[in-house]
Amino acid sequence: EQESEDDIHSSHSSLDRQSHHRANTTMHVCWYRNTSVSMTDHSVAVENQLSGYLLRKFKNSNGWQKLWVVFTNFCLFFYKTHQDDYPLASLPLLGYVVSSPVEADGIQKDYVFKLQFKSHVYFFRAESKYTFER
Repeated sequence: EQESEDDIHSSHSSLDRQSHHRANTTMHVCWYRNTSVSMTDHSVAVENQLSGYLLRKFKNSNGWQKLWVVFTNFCLFFYKTHQDDYPLASLPLLGYVVSSPVEADGIQKDYVFKLQFKSHVYFFRAESKYTFER
């Protein structure tokens, strides 16, 4: 499976990270997840690129990690700051479902959204209503 944001603290060199993320193409992810992307979806994706800070919830704690996130080409790229040259990790979003956390998730914060693909679940929190709606 592709490197995920759970691997943010791993110790790859910049060159390793750069070549690894080149393989993280839409075609590769489509093949791996047995899905396809229409030309319309691809056109919309190219027009909708976002970047900004999000807080990522740690799996088994109440802690949140602040990361600069770039959303482009059906993928989230995670950086420590907006000045970094290479991402710490990436998360291809094809096949993921976006929803609000449910009570059973135990998250009592505002502006939180849930990303889920099969058993992979991630929670992100925006710092404002404006950012959350984007």
